[in-house]
Amino acid sequence: MGGWRDMPAEELEQQYSPSRWSPRMGPEEVIQAHLAATAAGTQRARAGSQTSLHVPYGNGDGEKLDIYLPTDPSGTFPVLVYIHGGYWQCLSKDESGFAAPSLVSQGVGLVAVGYDIAPKGHMDAMVLQVRRSIAFLVERYNRIRGFYLCGHSAGAHLAAMVLSTDWTEYGVMPDIKGAVLVSGVYDLEPILHTYVNDALNMSREVAQRNSPLLHIAPAAPAAAACKVLVAVAQHDSPEFRRQSREYVLVSTSRSRDPPGWEEGLRPCVQLAGPSLCWILPVWITLTLLRSCLRTATSSLR
Repeated sequence: MGGWRDMPAEELEQQYSPSRWSPRMGPEEVIQAHLAATAAGTQRARAGSQTSLHVPYGNGDGEKLDIYLPTDPSGTFPVLVYIHGGYWQCLSKDESGFAAPSLVSQGVGLVAVGYDIAPKGHMDAMVLQVRRSIAFLVERYNRIRGFYLCGHSAGAHLAAMVLSTDWTEYGVMPDIKGAVLVSGVYDLEPILHTYVNDALNMSREVAQRNSPLLHIAPAAPAAAACKVLVAVAQHDSPEFRRQSREYVLVSTSRSRDPPGWEEGLRPCVQLAGPSLCWILPVWITLTLLRSCLRTATSSLR
């Protein structure tokens, strides 16, 4: 079998503990630094942007969106949909608006997605909620012209599951133009054997059902023009890097005929900064999306 299956339990825990891999801070320190930076950045964004906060897209407590509108929202505009990380059991949309000021000033909206985290939320429900949030935006906001997904860690996993969605089940066809998946987990089975699953309580069937690596849909019409960038950090663990490489390899291996995936999914795992471990700085979002957003905004003029 090889790989993660042959790892001692302690080593597997280490591999799937991102906060332990920061060379500059201890595990608790890096988590607290992340929380402080994203919360402060979101507070500044809310104070300086035109917003619609806590917009319900469903009846659940966590089914809320924070929407940051462009400086001039009179016409149509693209949006960046940010899906937060936190290993599906911490963080929220309330720390996820930090990139808004730089985006709204360029005519791009930002939507921070809330979902029910564990232990209240379970994996099937989280995936469904994020998909429904996109469907809600398509139905209710007709001025949106183009969606760009961005997710970090657990958010990258959920964004990848959005890319595999059969949108006929939702009665919409979102125009997803790009996605940035940062330090994600695309095969959930290793997680079953770590502390992470204590709160998630996933079975093997649930893990397989919600593993993007097993559900890549290259022919999906919504992905026809979608460009996907998979990114890892210099100090991400070997297992996190392997997960990203395998997701890219499997995706590109299925790109023989369908448009979009053939040219759209870039077969690369990039280093995103010197130490991204657990922290997603504002600049990484802006840097990775700059070319996509420039194209989107120029096409709307």
